[in-house]
Amino acid sequence: MRAFAWIGKSTLNTLLFIFSLSAIFPIVWMIYSSFKTQSEFTLNILSLPSEWNFSNYVEAFKIGQLHNYFFNSVYISFISVFLIIFLAFIIGYMLARFAFPGRTIIYVLFLFGMLIPIHGLLVPIFIEFRSTGLLNQPYTLILPYVAFGLPIAIFLFETFIKQIPKEVEEAAIMDGCSTFQIIFKVIFPMAGPVIATATILSFLYAWNEFPFALVLIQSPELRTLPVGLTNFNGQYTVNYPQMMAAMSVTVLPVLIVYLAFYKKIIKGMTAGAVKG
Repeated sequence: MRAFAWIGKSTLNTLLFIFSLSAIFPIVWMIYSSFKTQSEFTLNILSLPSEWNFSNYVEAFKIGQLHNYFFNSVYISFISVFLIIFLAFIIGYMLARFAFPGRTIIYVLFLFGMLIPIHGLLVPIFIEFRSTGLLNQPYTLILPYVAFGLPIAIFLFETFIKQIPKEVEEAAIMDGCSTFQIIFKVIFPMAGPVIATATILSFLYAWNEFPFALVLIQSPELRTLPVGLTNFNGQYTVNYPQMMAAMSVTVLPVLIVYLAFYKKIIKGMTAGAVKG
């Protein structure tokens, strides 16, 4: 029996190792390929670079205007995440702690927001933004990003806050805390795992989103990184090492954020699932 158990465990570990390698290798390949010349990449796409060539990164920033796209992505992502966390926490707290007419309807409508195919609304939103003059503005992409990020964030906050005993707030009231202090100095710090989860999910969506950024923004100076990467495709040829350099700059911030907080995603997703 021990032999069969050992074989089963070894087989499972081998499969998991192969799966992990298949997920990690494309990222590693992209990064080391960004240091190769075009001729080296053409001769052998899998080989390591003979010399670590940083000119692809210089050209990506100098010719490809990558720094401008990077700033736009940072600006849009951070403002969108801040608004999503702030609004979702306030709405989630109100839905979890107060009973008022229409509360259930409002909550259900927010939940329906998670079921709507986001990019199915691309054409209606484009027509609406065009008629209201909201196209090609620094805040254009923030509006849909916040709207689409609120439902899941509100769901997470509402579910978590409902599990916090009301005695915590009653004790704070006895200590002389105002409603503002209870919300932001007592409940908000306790919602740390959900805040981290909502932040990561919202950031990943805003940073990587492409269709809305492509359609709603036509001004080159306002484009984000996903759209800016299309500039590295020539009409007849593609400088793949230079594109790999641009993609590495785009991917690395996401990897850093995810690796720093990935454990909190599981903790935040399960927060409130089991009442303690």
